[in-house]
This record gives sequence, structure tokens and C-alpha cells, in this order.
Amino acid sequence: MSTTQATQQRTAESRRRELLEAADRVVLRDGPKASMNAIAAEAGITKPILYRHFGDKGGLYRALAKRHTDALLEALRAALDAPAERRERVEATLDTYLAAIEARPQVYRFLMHPTEDASDTALPANGFDIGMHSAPLLRRLGEELAQVIAERVDLGPGSEQLARVWGHGIVGMMHAAGDWWLGERPCSRAELVRSLADLLWGRLAAAGNRAGGPGF
Repeated sequence: MSTTQATQQRTAESRRRELLEAADRVVLRDGPKASMNAIAAEAGITKPILYRHFGDKGGLYRALAKRHTDALLEALRAALDAPAERRERVEATLDTYLAAIEARPQVYRFLMHPTEDASDTALPANGFDIGMHSAPLLRRLGEELAQVIAERVDLGPGSEQLARVWGHGIVGMMHAAGDWWLGERPCSRAELVRSLADLLWGRLAAAGNRAGGPGF
């Protein structure tokens, strides 16, 4: 690569970061209703220039998802690697995820509950496919957590497959419980963390059946 090409690439990457920061500001303000028009206006450019960098809202979504997922994974790894007992590290990991979505709920809703931008003609006629975009984000979190589990816990024979099952299962639990909690706030974050950690720690298996009711 020539010096000129390297300079052009650095300039393009810098400009892309600036546009993502502008998009972040709009998402923090508008959440799932953030539009390409609003993001272009925030960045001081026209929408065609935004398309040139990201293609369409799907391309911008993927870039923002990677940006926030990278930061979340770094925080989760730090919680998992902290010098503490295993139960404490599990609670810290759950709390890290919940704290992240609580701190930036509009960003979370944009990533997990995007809505169609009616002004954006580049979107497909049937709207913005939530599952097509949010599922890979959750899958990446599941695979990353599976790798961490496999590296740190001796699961015996079939450990790789079991680590993947646990990784995706834990991410699914965190996502579903966190989504419900963020919408309803039925308890404190600390209470939710303890309850989810109890479930992971085998409290369901240890609990007895209620009198007069069927076994579980």
C-alpha cells in the first residue's frame, strides 16, 4: 500500500469514527426512532454521504452494534477475570451486563428493538428485520462467553459443546431477563443479579416442590 493510500485509509477510518459518534448522540436522544436523516443532520452531512460510508440503516446498525458489543465484551471479560470467588465473578458478570443496558437504555433499545425509519427509502419494503440484525449480536456474545467458560472451567468430557450450550443459554437468560427488567423495573438490579445467580448456582434443583402441587 502506498503512502497516499495509507493516508486516505486513515482519513476514511477517522471520518467513519466521527460519523459513528454522531450516530451515538442521536441514538442516545431518540433511541429506536433514530433516523438516517437525523444522524446525517447531526454529522453535518447529507444522507447520500452517510450511505457512502454505511450503505443503509442496516450497515450503520451493524457498525454501531460492533462498537457497543466490543465495549460490553471487554467489560464482561474484566468481570470474569477479576480476582474473586466464582460466585462473586458470576454476579459481577451479570451486573456488568445489566448495568450497561441500564446506563444507556436508548442504545440498548436501538440495538434490540429497532423500528423502521419511514423516511429512509433504502430500507426494504417490509421494514427493518429485527431478528436478522439482533440475533448475530446475541450469538456473538454467546460464543465469546462459551470460550471464556471453556478456558476457565473444567467440564470434563464433551466440554467444548457443553461450554457453548452454557454460553448461549446464559446470554439468552441475561437478555430475556434484562429486557423484561428494563421495561418493568419490578426489583432492584442487585436483587435481579442475586436471583439470576441463584438460578445458575443450582437453586432450582435444590428447591423442594410445593405441597399439593405437581413435581417440577
